[in-house]
Amino acid sequence: MEHLINPSVKDIQISGIRKIANLVSQYPDAVSLTIGQPDFPTPGHILEAAKRAIDAGKTIYTPNPGLIELRQAASAFVKSKYGLEYSPESEVIVTTGASQALDITLRTILEPGSEVLIPGPIYPGYEPLVRLCGGVPKYVDTRASGFKLTAELLAPHITDQTRCIILCYPSNPTGRVVDAQELAAIASLLAGKPIFVISDEIYSELIYDQPHVSIAAIAAMRDQTIVINGLSKSHSMTGWRIGFAFAPAYISKHMVKVHQYNVTCASSISQYAALEALTNGVDDALPMKAAYMERRDYVYGRLLEMGFELEKPEGAFYLFPSIERFKLSSMEFTMRLLDEQKVAVVPGDAFSSYGEGYIRISYAYGMEVLETAMERLERFIKKL
Repeated sequence: MEHLINPSVKDIQISGIRKIANLVSQYPDAVSLTIGQPDFPTPGHILEAAKRAIDAGKTIYTPNPGLIELRQAASAFVKSKYGLEYSPESEVIVTTGASQALDITLRTILEPGSEVLIPGPIYPGYEPLVRLCGGVPKYVDTRASGFKLTAELLAPHITDQTRCIILCYPSNPTGRVVDAQELAAIASLLAGKPIFVISDEIYSELIYDQPHVSIAAIAAMRDQTIVINGLSKSHSMTGWRIGFAFAPAYISKHMVKVHQYNVTCASSISQYAALEALTNGVDDALPMKAAYMERRDYVYGRLLEMGFELEKPEGAFYLFPSIERFKLSSMEFTMRLLDEQKVAVVPGDAFSSYGEGYIRISYAYGMEVLETAMERLERFIKKL
């Protein structure tokens, strides 16, 4: 009966990130630098808010787009942090994580044959969602620009079938950031064209040396842009599954229909926890960001000492060093490193073919773990 399964689903592969992360369980003494999972606990005041919600019996359905007070808090948060203006009543949807926000957005704006431009290398979760909608993913190679999507790179790829462009910054897997000037150039290229922009800003609170700028803050782009965000990275709430979609009302009113029939609403208890995060915890990310910055500087410095070539990340918690000089594929390098030195990283080809020749290292781990991993990595490359 398997031949009756939807071919679009059969053709999708499990993420390369998860394949490696799952494989690590077979190596009990391995040091894993694979998952983008903050190693900080969810802040205590958020836990207490969730407990109060449970004790108060707040376990029923919420409105489909989410608690109005949470939408108000989310709207206030992005206004104060990034200068974005969204109506809580009609332009904010609380989702089951940023992943579901991406899903309902793509299902709302794509038709079969719609082309979606995706910068490569990139997080592997976008292409399968595009394909499930009948869309056609088209990658834009960003390697020559230091992994930054630019207007110059985009322009040759735009066709009459282009429906959407995905921006993700700070980037997973490279940690690179598209700055205000670069966004302005992209806006000049796209403004007024029948093309949507999905701006995935899940790492927006983890930018180190400059303020986060959203393309939706550029007036000419607001009506073409859907901003995706959430609390997984900023508040170490990955398992709570709370994301947000911010979109003009004419888009949001259709997205909420897809959301309604998809999940009805996000978890009520998680929403009350999120409300606490966005009111009394607006700066919860700051101590985490300081720790990530210290870790970045340590791992980046050690990799340079070992002779790796790499871009210095401006945000998130990933490094993406080149391994081309070792004449091994990214998968071969990864598996040998795991077998010989018990260090797990993610092969670059998990992030599209444009990631081949690289590995991704997550530094969302304590310094002791990172120090051990770097010592083992150095031993490994000395033997190659």
